[in-house]
Amino acid sequence: MKQKKLMLGNEAVARGLYEVGCTVVSSYPGTPSTEITEYASKYDEIYCEWAPNEKVACETAIGASIGGARSFCAMKHVGLNVAADPLFTASYTGVNAGMVIGVADDPGMHSSQNEQDSRHYAIAAKVPMIEPADSAECRDFTKFSYELSEQFDTPVILRLCTRISHSQSVVPLQERAVVPLKDYKKDVSKYVMMPAMARGRHVVVEQRTQALKEFAETTALNRVEMGNTEIGIIASGSCYQYAREVMGENASYLKLGLLNPLPEKLIRDFASKVKKLYVIEELDDIIETHCRKIGVEVIGKALFPVIGEFSQRLVAEKLGLTPADTVSFPGSIPNRPPVMCAGCPHRGVFSVLSKLKLMVSGDIGCYTLGASAPLSAIDTTVCMGASISGLHGFNKARGNASAKNSVAVIGDSTFIHSGVTGLINIAYNQGISTVIILDNSITGMTGHQQNPTTGYTIKGDPTAAISLEKLCDAVGIHRVRVVDPYNMKQVEEAVKEEIAVDEPSVIIARRPCALLKYVKHKKPFTIDTDKCRGCKACLKIGCPGISIQNGKAAVDPTLCVGCGLCQDMCRFDAICSQGEEK
Repeated sequence: MKQKKLMLGNEAVARGLYEVGCTVVSSYPGTPSTEITEYASKYDEIYCEWAPNEKVACETAIGASIGGARSFCAMKHVGLNVAADPLFTASYTGVNAGMVIGVADDPGMHSSQNEQDSRHYAIAAKVPMIEPADSAECRDFTKFSYELSEQFDTPVILRLCTRISHSQSVVPLQERAVVPLKDYKKDVSKYVMMPAMARGRHVVVEQRTQALKEFAETTALNRVEMGNTEIGIIASGSCYQYAREVMGENASYLKLGLLNPLPEKLIRDFASKVKKLYVIEELDDIIETHCRKIGVEVIGKALFPVIGEFSQRLVAEKLGLTPADTVSFPGSIPNRPPVMCAGCPHRGVFSVLSKLKLMVSGDIGCYTLGASAPLSAIDTTVCMGASISGLHGFNKARGNASAKNSVAVIGDSTFIHSGVTGLINIAYNQGISTVIILDNSITGMTGHQQNPTTGYTIKGDPTAAISLEKLCDAVGIHRVRVVDPYNMKQVEEAVKEEIAVDEPSVIIARRPCALLKYVKHKKPFTIDTDKCRGCKACLKIGCPGISIQNGKAAVDPTLCVGCGLCQDMCRFDAICSQGEEK
């Protein structure tokens, strides 16, 4: 009997990489894709790395493919924006050994700044896209992606979403295939995309697209499941699962596993067998538009929303059913807004910036939570690295006086990802903006991945560590200083001094993430209730370890790490170290 294992979708993708003989994986962490690379790194047969950003990761995978090794890179949907440049050209060059790009979309924006639909990239880049609907398919489709890549000489995008990446189902395990390294042969016409060669390769891409369209009609990736013919449903991925759970055998289904290119004859044939045809797809109307383009009338976005994540309940309601007609649904779940952890080193910086009422150009990471009440200290957040570039533009537009009242904040990993180029722009173009690098010694938001500043690889091996101070100096920033974000007085003095000067500057607020295992915490604070006036000043730092109970401040000892920020806020000395109560 073959061994089976309950796996997350992301873990199953990693298992597929192992079984199919992939040997090089390069990624940048991005929820909900991060665990793919983390699980892949557990296989000694696969070389894995965290790249500085998704563009570098994609280019590394392209190079490995050309070098003859099956390669992979993973990213979230907005990471594909960063990797788009090499992707579009890799579509022209094609591959040597198979290359797959895993992209995890985030309908509902559980951890993202937008809801973009990655299917548009597959269409625009003219590369095939495959979408699994459960963990077993994550493993199977990953393996099939390499066959497709090598058969059609193309990169393949494996599209996931939050629910598929982070749901579990049973996966049958197989042995790893032995895939020898392919020979590398110099081929300028294939791999050097100068205009003369690119024109020829574009012809190849169009021929490949036609071949893939024919393939789409017969591939097992797309399958018809006939049930009640009163209703037909075309869906893929998690939407297929929702529809199946809601309708069961009371409908017929065309489950699409190959999303680009989409079949034509298969869809027309399926449509002819059902009375009413629905397309259920999250985000944009890509399948629906294709159906209408080929003359098949469907009910899609006129009924189903273009915003947000779907669910069994939503599908049932839109199809005119009630939960009682289908499956049991849980009751309402209390809302739990995201908040910086107790002891988070970013909290002190944002408390100071809020106090100083500065315009704060924000970025992507844990520290984006500094925009939330009660700190409310961030004005803008666009994308990775945009805090620095955006502040430069803001101050150039509004004049030097604006630079005296504004700063950019960015994390250490994000600075390496795409912030350093913005800093170069400030130095080169004679800006005078102030940048605060929130260095918590890890990539925090995605779950503590190493990055080029930490000195360790994905496997924990010691390696070169970038010095942020030396890097900033090297690009032309000569005012660089380091502060302890737990020392709010020191932070405030540094900020005031740096925004006052007529040259660019960088403040590095350095303290490890409070959740890192090696960080030693102080004992939790307690409240002297006789001194506490119930003024709630301690709540202004937004620490989840502090609350008001019976009109007095209270500290949760299971959360408090003794950082001391709340103590700095109290004018009545009511917050004490253990044993200091009087």
